[in-house]
Amino acid sequence: MIEGDGESPLRERRVKPLDWERGTVTVAAFRRFVAATGYRTEAERFRWSFVFFSHLPETEGHTLGIDGLEWWRRVEGAHWARPAGPHGAPGQDDHPVVHVSWHDASAYARWAGGRLPKEHEWEHAARGGLGDVPFPWGDRAPDDTTFQPCNIWQGNFPHLNTGADGFAATAPAISFEANAYGLYNMVGNVWEWTADPFRVRTLKKTARQPASTEPRRLLKGGSFLCHASYCFRYRIAARTGNTPDSSSSHTGFRVVYPV
Repeated sequence: MIEGDGESPLRERRVKPLDWERGTVTVAAFRRFVAATGYRTEAERFRWSFVFFSHLPETEGHTLGIDGLEWWRRVEGAHWARPAGPHGAPGQDDHPVVHVSWHDASAYARWAGGRLPKEHEWEHAARGGLGDVPFPWGDRAPDDTTFQPCNIWQGNFPHLNTGADGFAATAPAISFEANAYGLYNMVGNVWEWTADPFRVRTLKKTARQPASTEPRRLLKGGSFLCHASYCFRYRIAARTGNTPDSSSSHTGFRVVYPV
């Protein structure tokens, strides 16, 4: 459990049947959406997004970082089709689309005839019928040497990623082994936007986020940058929040559909 994430207490919820995309929305799928609608993401309208420093092309010039999180660099021209910026390679069709905000993800989901999942729906789906397990495959935790069932960091964050799982950045949306419900990469690879606001509750419901016109939104699943020594959030119960207009090179989404 990570202090401040609000992972407890355990609560029971009823889950209605849903059809789930097997993986996160891909670059190719998002391109079809853009072609059909002319949609421009918030990163495109803001004209920049956050890229992890070691993924910047050598030709990239000076970039600004975040105080205390200097590995995140503000890159002009980074967006879903150019995830490392205008000097980097195009996004790969079968990889998760990234640099999408919560607003962007919601717009795609509406166009596709679905919606973003709620947190309890996401957790139920990620467990694949295994009960209260920490990971989609069960209880065994990934490590840096012998067991890599998902795309996370191996090595010394943030300076050394051995890529023992085969990937230093995103992996294809359909990769590694599916859980028992046939869903891929429910943890690791990219953070996934959900429909819910990010709130921290206690048993007495006293620790809530401050009220605002547009609260932070909840993300689940961790990403390729997570490691137990720094961001142990590739667990099903783990959670984080971000403003709904935020985008980065490790944030994507998947869509669910009513039955």
